[in-house]
Amino acid sequence: MSAKVLRVRGLVQGVGFRPYVWRLANELGLTGWVRNDGGGVTIAVDGQKVPEFMSRLPNEAPRLARIDHIESTAAEVTGAGFFIIDSMAGDVSTAIGPDSAICSDCIADICDPGNRRWRYAFTTCTHCGPRYTVSRRIPYDRAQTSLAAFPLCPACRTEYTAPVDRRFHAETTCCPECGPRLTLLDASGTPLDGDPVGEALRLLQAGQIVAVKGLGGFHLACDARNAAAVAELRRRKQREEKPFAVMGLNAASLAGYVRVGAAEAALLKSTAAPIVLCPKSAAELPGIAPGLAWLGVMLPATPLHLLFWHEATGRPAGTDWLAETSDLLLVMTSANPHGEPLVIGNVEAQRRLAGTADAFLVHDREIVVRCDDSVVRAGPAFIRRARGYVPVPIPLADDGPTVLALGGYLKNTVCVLKGREAFLSQHIGGLDNAAAIGFLEETVAHLLAILDVQPDLIAHDLHPDFASTHLALEMAEKLGIPALGVGHHHAHIAAICAEHGVNEPLAGLAIDGVGLGPDGGLWGGEMLRVDGGKCHRFGHLRPLGLPGGDRAAREPWRMAVAALHGAGLGGSVAGWLNKHYPERDAAPLLAMLAQGLRCPPTSSLGRWFDAAAGLLGLRAESRYEGQAAMELEGLAAAHGPESALPGGYAIRDSELDFSPLLPILLECDDPGRGAALFHATLAAGLAEWALVARRPGLGKGGENRGRRRLRDECRADVSLAQELRSAWHDFARSATGAAQRRRTGARAGLGGATDGVNGPS
Repeated sequence: MSAKVLRVRGLVQGVGFRPYVWRLANELGLTGWVRNDGGGVTIAVDGQKVPEFMSRLPNEAPRLARIDHIESTAAEVTGAGFFIIDSMAGDVSTAIGPDSAICSDCIADICDPGNRRWRYAFTTCTHCGPRYTVSRRIPYDRAQTSLAAFPLCPACRTEYTAPVDRRFHAETTCCPECGPRLTLLDASGTPLDGDPVGEALRLLQAGQIVAVKGLGGFHLACDARNAAAVAELRRRKQREEKPFAVMGLNAASLAGYVRVGAAEAALLKSTAAPIVLCPKSAAELPGIAPGLAWLGVMLPATPLHLLFWHEATGRPAGTDWLAETSDLLLVMTSANPHGEPLVIGNVEAQRRLAGTADAFLVHDREIVVRCDDSVVRAGPAFIRRARGYVPVPIPLADDGPTVLALGGYLKNTVCVLKGREAFLSQHIGGLDNAAAIGFLEETVAHLLAILDVQPDLIAHDLHPDFASTHLALEMAEKLGIPALGVGHHHAHIAAICAEHGVNEPLAGLAIDGVGLGPDGGLWGGEMLRVDGGKCHRFGHLRPLGLPGGDRAAREPWRMAVAALHGAGLGGSVAGWLNKHYPERDAAPLLAMLAQGLRCPPTSSLGRWFDAAAGLLGLRAESRYEGQAAMELEGLAAAHGPESALPGGYAIRDSELDFSPLLPILLECDDPGRGAALFHATLAAGLAEWALVARRPGLGKGGENRGRRRLRDECRADVSLAQELRSAWHDFARSATGAAQRRRTGARAGLGGATDGVNGPS
C-alpha cells in the first residue's frame, strides 16, 4: 500500500507541528489526517507523493520542533482531503517547550505600522515566545498558563483556530486589544506618563538604572557605555567585580568589544538566544568584565528588549534597520539582591529592588517560574543552563525508574529521570540562604508537576549538611520512597556516561573545586573507575592544606603559602610575600600548616588554580567565586600558547603532583607567561595521567608499569595520541574547555567532568 501511518516522537506538540504537517500534505496533494496523542503526533497519509512527504517532514519542521524518532507502517487511509483531527482520547500530555527568542515573522509584525501588533511587546506565535516560564502544569494549553487571565479577542481567536495561520493553537498569542500591557513606574511605584519603552530608554540614556521585567525574571539594565552608571550599578547591587552581561542589537554592534566567530554568532541567533562568552577585542567597556579575557554578550530575545533598539533608531518601518550597527549597548544583569533568587513579581520588584532601581518597566503577565539567562561558550559548553534550554530533555540510552536528583550546594540544579529522558531544571544557584532554598523547593514542585510524575527514588549528595540533602530526606520520608546518597565525583563521571550513552566500565577524571568524598575527605581532583553504581578511587591530585578552611578558597595567597609549604619551599615564602603581598603575614599560616591545625587537606584542582594565581601575584582575595582562576585564564589567553614545562609534574603511585612547577612560578616575573605555562603543564599532566589510567593492571601497581609502556604504546596508538595532544592545546588555551575535553575523553574511553567550584568549569 502507498499509504503510511507515521508516529512522530520528540518535541512536536505546542510548536506548530500539526499546522506544518497540514500545509505540507496539502501542498503535495495528499489525503489523510494528523493528530496529537500521548506519545507525540500521529500522521496518516496517502497519495503519489508520500515518499517526498516523508523525506521533507523532518527537514522542514518548525524552528522549535525536535524530532527524535519517526516510525512508519503501511496502512489504509480513506476519505478525501487532509485534516487536523481531535487528539486521541485518553491520557494526552502535551509537552512544555522552552522559552524561545522572537522569530523573524513576529519581528516583521511589530515593525509594520499597518499591523495590529505594531510595537506590541508581547507578540508571539507557535514559533517563538514564552512557554516554560508561563506554564503551571500540563497539558500545555492556555488555561494552564499565565495567559489564562487574557481571553482572546475575536481577531486573535480567528488566528488561534485557523490551521493555515502560524498562531494556530499558539497558547501565548495575544495582541494590544486582549493581551498584557506595559507600565513604567518610578522608584516609588508611581506610573510615569508617556510611552513606557520610550521613557525607559530616555532614563537609561541619562545614566539611570531600570529594572526590566523579562521572560523568567527581572533584569537590571543600564547604559553599558556609561562607566559611571556601571559603577553605580555595582555599588547598589554590591557586586564589586563579578562580570556583567551586555546586550547589543546584532553581532556587528558588539564587534568592537568582542570577537564573534561563526560558532558564537550561531548561538547568539539561535532560538535559545543565550548569553555567549566571546573573547574580548581591543576596545574595553569600563567596569563590565574587569580582568577577564571573555565578555558575555547577548542579542534581544523578546519583543520588549528589541523595542529599545527600535525606539533608539527612530521607530523605523520594516526590518532593514536590524542589520545596521547600533551604538546602544545595555548591561542586562539578573535582578536579585546579592545571592538571592531572581525577582519575578511587580510588587516583589519594588520591595526587593528598592534603592537599586531608579524605575521599573513592568507588565501584567505573571512569571510563573523563575528562570535566569543561559550562559554558554562555543562548543557549545554550558556555564549555566536555563532559559531557552529548559525543560528540553537529554535522551538516555536506557529506561529505568523515575528518579528525582536534588544536586549539591553550589550551582544547584534539579534533575528528573522519566523513562529514557533526563529533564534538568533551570539553574538555581548556591543554597546559602533561605530564599534560595525556597527556590529549590518551588523548582522541584514545578518540575514534577509539568512532567506529571512522582519519583520512585530520590538521589542526593553525600554531604549531610546540604539543604538539598535535607530536602531529599524529608521528601523521601513523606512519600515513603528510598533516598540514595551518591558520591559527588562519582556523579560527575556518571553524568558523562549518561550523556554519551556509555554503559561499560571506564576510568574518568573528576576535577573541580571541592566535594565531599565517601571517605569524608575534601575531594576535587580524582581518578575514578566507574561501573554503573560502583565507583573506585585509584588516583588523586597531591593534597594541599587549606589554612583556615573555607577562607583559603577565598584568598589565593593562602593557597600559595600552602602549596609552597607542601613542596618544601617554606623558606621562600617570606621573600615572595614581601614582593607580592607585603601587607600579609604568613607566619601564622606556616605554623598552622606545620602542626596540621585548621588546615584540612584537599585534592581539589581548583585550589591548585588558586595557588598558581596567588604565586603570580594576581590577587590576595577573590571577590566572587572562581575569580582568581578566571583571571589566570585571561592572562594565559592574552599571552598566547606556551609549551608544558618538562618535569613540571610527577606521577607517583597514582598521585599526580604539580609541585615541581612551583619554583618556576615562584621566580616568574611575567604573570602572563606563568599563567600560560601553568595551563599547558596542567593539561599535559592530566592527559598523561589519564593515558596511564587506561593501562592494564590499574590500581594494583599497574600504573607504574603502564607508564613505562607509555611511549611505545603511544607510537602504536597514533589516533589516541593525536587526540590527547589536541586536548592539551585546548586546555592550555582555556581553563574552561570542558566540552572539548569531554568529547576527547568519551572517544578515548575516558570520562572527564568539572563543576567549576572556584576552578575550571
